[in-house]
Formats: sequence, structure tokens, C-alpha cells
Amino acid sequence: MQPNNSQQQPSQPQPAANSNDEITLFAKAEKVFPRSVKGHFRNLKWMAMAVCLAIYYLAPFIRWDRGPNAPDQAILIDLPNRRAYWFLVEIWPQEVYYLAAILVFAAIALFFVTSLFGRVWCGYFCFHTVWTDLFVLVERAIQGERGERKRLHEGKWTFEKAWKLGLTHFLWFNIAFLTSGAFVLYFNDAPTLLHSFLNREVSPTVLGFMGGLTLSTYIMAGFAREQVCIYMCPYSRFQSGMFDPDTLIIGYDKVRGEPRGKHRKGESWDGKGHCIDCSACVQVCPMGIDIRNGLQIDCIACGLCIDACNDIMDKMSLPRGLIRYDTERGLEKGGMTRHLLRPRTIYYSVVLTIVACIVGYTLLTRAPLELHVIHDRNPLFVKMSDGNIHNGYDIKILNKTHDVKTFAVSVEGLEGASVEVRGAGDLKAESLPVGPDSVGQFHVFIKSPAPKEQREEIEFSVKDNATGFTDTHESIFISGGTE
Repeated sequence: MQPNNSQQQPSQPQPAANSNDEITLFAKAEKVFPRSVKGHFRNLKWMAMAVCLAIYYLAPFIRWDRGPNAPDQAILIDLPNRRAYWFLVEIWPQEVYYLAAILVFAAIALFFVTSLFGRVWCGYFCFHTVWTDLFVLVERAIQGERGERKRLHEGKWTFEKAWKLGLTHFLWFNIAFLTSGAFVLYFNDAPTLLHSFLNREVSPTVLGFMGGLTLSTYIMAGFAREQVCIYMCPYSRFQSGMFDPDTLIIGYDKVRGEPRGKHRKGESWDGKGHCIDCSACVQVCPMGIDIRNGLQIDCIACGLCIDACNDIMDKMSLPRGLIRYDTERGLEKGGMTRHLLRPRTIYYSVVLTIVACIVGYTLLTRAPLELHVIHDRNPLFVKMSDGNIHNGYDIKILNKTHDVKTFAVSVEGLEGASVEVRGAGDLKAESLPVGPDSVGQFHVFIKSPAPKEQREEIEFSVKDNATGFTDTHESIFISGGTE
């Protein structure tokens, strides 16, 4: 099933001749002025917007106790210390595969939801949709309904136009600024950064990020709007690959609605469709499309056209549902048909379950420490006067707990080997200290009588002296054969 792209024609490139007989290849995009509407789906969008904005602005202030040596912000991306925190989950830089798995899970979940309910994400929960709805709400409150806004936009500059547009853009800019301010809170301790704002002690780096985010939000939600969905977002382009005849979409019942035409009260409906061609569905659409022309890539499935049409049907004493959420199969048969269990949905469900189980298992069995070993490159080995062979290694012990730990390092696979730690202070291989949530780096030497082979495989082991938890790392011991 391929979306109908016919409604993009007004904003598509159209050759035209200007006064100087020059050919212009691009038509100017027509500004969309959506009319307000009341109804079930508009209420759902208000609720979704309120919930999404509340989560976005308040989530950085949620506290989560991780102990005395860790940040207590529930959701935090700590760039200076290279950590990411999500309630119970803590991700280190070398654990980027967790982020990859989470992104894969999110993508498949989006495909799964789309195969069932169409573009419900775009219509209700997409960041761009939420902020565009908020900007349009401000615009409507100051400038008035659709016709008033359109006349104001197309009319000459007057005092009324100046103050209304000025106030609108002032509020837009402040919303964009608050949006950028909330975003940077996810990368800093929220109360501390908020206190810095109030005392005018914010770093230039934070202000620079806020400036860029403020400008992008202001432009995207205030001016670009539907152009972002049509031309910038790739989701509308590949959505048809997730649709099938049983995917829930917004559709127009042509069997019932055609032939459309004006209708006066008291006239017979014989030979006429129920669509009275009032264009209410077009006027309320935030994308400016006509859903009666079929499924289009512009449609974000917000359902506002359903509310508008149902309102007209009520006034005409006709059944609701001329425009409705339905499947392609249901629209062809004149009634709702839904098959949730289909090869596509079963496939997505299986993949989602597998990815969730893998991520959950790895997180539950996540080791509290890691050991990494790098053999010295120059020299590879040193032969001492007493006949012993020395090999040097850089070892890194990752203490992923929030407590100070001591670790014992040993080596196996090499007969008569001993471990010696070099560095500042009196360090012993049996008690190497590593701070909380940090990496301890040490330089050690393995001393051994001349082995039988010039290259021996060995295994380093590090043990938490408090809990007994161990981790190992394979390496080699070289005693000859290299110039």
C-alpha cells in the first residue's frame, strides 16, 4: 500500500514565469493556518501534550539515591565523567552497546506500533508535534481563529498586526528558551545549574548550547512546522514499508461520501453522498492536506479531521464515521476490521522480546568490575642478570561500584611467576586501591624464570577483596624470539 502524494502539489516545485520571463523552479510553500476543533481526538492530543511537556520539564529534578559517591539525579548524562544514568542503570563509555541495543529496541517498537496503529507517534507524541501544537496554541490565543490569522498574515502592517505578531514571537522565543534550558538540565545537576542561572554564573558553553537549541526550536516549531514532517523527517518516507491492509489509518469512506456536494436542510439524500464538501477536515488539518484524496505521506494521523467531520455529521443528523480510524480493508468493506495477529506483528513481537531479554539479562548480570591489560611494546621483555625474565603491563581496573575498593591482582598459566607493582607509594599487588565509580591504572611487571616457550599464554585475574568477585583477562608472556 503506497501513500497518495497528490496533496503535496501546492508546495512542490512548479515551473512558472515571472515578470521578467525568468523560469522559477520552486513554488513558495503556502502557510497553513489550522482551525481549532473540539472532540475526542483533540482532547487526546491535549492530554498527550500535557504529559509529554510535564515529563520533559520535570524529569531532570527527579532524585535517585545511588550512595554518597554518585550523583543523585535520576536521569543524567554526565559528560565530564563519561557516565550516563537512568534510574537503576549506569552506562560507562565502553558499554556503548547498551545504548545501541536501546536504540534498536526503540526503532523496532516504533515499527511494531506503526504496523498496528499507523503514525500514532507522529500525531501525538513526536517532539516536533508537541511543540508545534504549543506554538499554534499561543498563536491562536493572540491572533484569533484561522480566518483572523490568515487576514493578519496577508494584510498590511498596522499597529494591531505589529503588536500581535510581536507578542506571539516574544512568547515563542521564551518557550524555546525554556525548552533549551530544560534540555541542558539533563547534562548537569538540575538544582545546581538552576541556582547558577539565578545567580548569573552559567558557563559560556552551556549558554552556547542553549542559544543553538533556542534558535532551532523557535524556527522549527514557529516557522517550518509541516515542512519538517514532509521534507526533513525520514519517517514519513518509509512508513509505507510498515503498512499493510490491516494497519490502522485515518481514511475517508468514499462509498458513503461520494458523490460529494452541497446539501440544504430538508433535501433528499437520494443520489448524493454524505460529504457536503464543507472542507472542515482540510481547515483543521495541521499539515494542510485533504484526507479525502486518500492516504498521503503528509498525514500524521492526529485525528483532528475526524473530530471536524463528526461535528458536521452531528449537525446534519447523519451517522458519525465518514472520516474515521480504520484499516484499508475495513474502508473497502464499509466497516472496521482489525487483525492484530499478522505475520508482520508477530515478527516484530518476537524481535522485541529477544532484544528486551538480551538487554535485561546483560543489565541484571552486569559485572561490578572490569579488568583490561595491555602488554608493553618497548621493550617486550627484559632479561635480568639473575636469569629471570621481566614483562611489563599496563592494567586498568574499572570499579563500577560507588564505594572505595581494594583489589588483588594475580597471574596464572606461568610457573613460578610473581607480580610486582611499580608506581608512586607503597603499592602491593594484593591490595590495589581504586576509587568509587572510577578507573585505577597501574603498571606491573611479571617476573618469571626463563619459560620453556618463548611465548606463553597467561591469564590476569583481579579480585575484589571485599566481595570476592573476580574478572580475568588473557595476555601473553614473552621471553625471547624478538629482536
